[in-house]
Amino acid sequence: MSATLSPSSPTPATTPKHGTVRNFIGGAWLSGDGGLLDVHAPATGAVIARSPLSTPAAVDAAVRAATTALPAWRATPIKERVQILFRYRALLERHVDELTALIVEEHGKVDAEARAEILKAIELTEFACALPQLATGEVLEVSKGVECRTERHPVGVVASVVPFNFPSMVPHWTIPNAIALGNCMLLKPSELVPLSAGRIADLLTEAGLPAGVFNVVHGAREVVEAICDHPGIDAITFVGSTRVAKEVYRRGTSNLKRVLALGGAKNHLIVMPDAEPEMTSSNVAASMSGCSGQRCMAASVMVAVGGTDAIVSRVVEHARRLVPGETLGPVISRAAKERIERYITEAEQAGARVLLDGRGVTVPGHEDGFYVGPTVIDGVTPDMRIAQDEVFGPVLAIVRAPSLDRALEIEAASPFGNAAAVFTERGATARYVAERATAGMIGVNVGVPVPREPFGFGGWGESSFGVGDITGRGSIEFWTKTKKTTTKWNREAGTNWMS
Repeated sequence: MSATLSPSSPTPATTPKHGTVRNFIGGAWLSGDGGLLDVHAPATGAVIARSPLSTPAAVDAAVRAATTALPAWRATPIKERVQILFRYRALLERHVDELTALIVEEHGKVDAEARAEILKAIELTEFACALPQLATGEVLEVSKGVECRTERHPVGVVASVVPFNFPSMVPHWTIPNAIALGNCMLLKPSELVPLSAGRIADLLTEAGLPAGVFNVVHGAREVVEAICDHPGIDAITFVGSTRVAKEVYRRGTSNLKRVLALGGAKNHLIVMPDAEPEMTSSNVAASMSGCSGQRCMAASVMVAVGGTDAIVSRVVEHARRLVPGETLGPVISRAAKERIERYITEAEQAGARVLLDGRGVTVPGHEDGFYVGPTVIDGVTPDMRIAQDEVFGPVLAIVRAPSLDRALEIEAASPFGNAAAVFTERGATARYVAERATAGMIGVNVGVPVPREPFGFGGWGESSFGVGDITGRGSIEFWTKTKKTTTKWNREAGTNWMS
């Protein structure tokens, strides 16, 4: 649940480019029932929209619309449901340039990163289109004349609370699968990036999704709390910080809901002396800086084992080539920029060496943008805050380790367990790390080990609260409940304990 935000009031003289964002409830666009929050373009600092800080009444209206739509949608065969998603996927492809530009504007990603996000949304939708072949039941004659059958049914009305860092991809972790499996959904986008959610609603409607199956309610903490508390919501997914993930998990489950809450991360990339220098250095730099480091899969700690100075130098070289405003986007807000720069300063004051300094960066023509340049810090010790906290910026902390076992001890000491990777040319070393690293997603010579469909996304430890994965086959279990039917028609089957 994000920090308390102060509403602002629009005036005709300052109407922003995208105007005032509206909620989407029951197939209709509705004005918010609370205050308004300025939405800034991170690249320029300009106000581009105003987003409603809705109240619990808007959540209730969305739940009522979803509840009304649920019986007919649940009764629609899954093969008919996914026909809408086939059409929706085609619309995503048709509008890829527009959707990419919207993410560049509201989030600040460079074009290639924003486009990759839309392409991933398309891939996630493709997986949902395949659910009729994957979410099947089972039938078995368990004894003579007696048959057992399992069938998957939707959970009901569900909600998804999503973060700012992927305005389109993370919503698509949940939307296509949840609705394909017969649920009706309420989406709560980040108040920092509300625009992409509106286009998702537009395109789903154009694809033929019935009113009330998908709803969007904008807001901040009050909306998330209302989602956790509402008796008409059966399941919740959340993606964001660990602190808030814990709050959502506790509050949602205390109200007897299914909850899967993904939290923060502190991913360790273990670099061995035998690692291929060019592949390793380019991968580490890209993992650290991609999406300006604002992703839970970013490499934030490089654990350099033994003699790896040459690789460290090449990481710095690759990072130095990144150009803020061209190949490196801004961070999401001025507050984020200031927080990230404080981490760098604190590490330097504690004795770490800043090999590449991204503080104080300005981009010509975008002097009010929220830019942090690529930063590489060597000599970081495991007890420093920059080695422990999720910085969420283009910052790489390098921790030195005398041995692989010590590197694994450093990785295991982190309470997070999202991802870890090892760079090596030896298969035995790779297997050793894969078996011992305390993370849910492992990379071998891969800096961003995101599983592709049909494999699920999900971490361990304080990176995930709940059971299962949020994407892939694991998500089928979350979005459905199983009905078991036992049938006996043959009177010769006799009487036994099943009678």
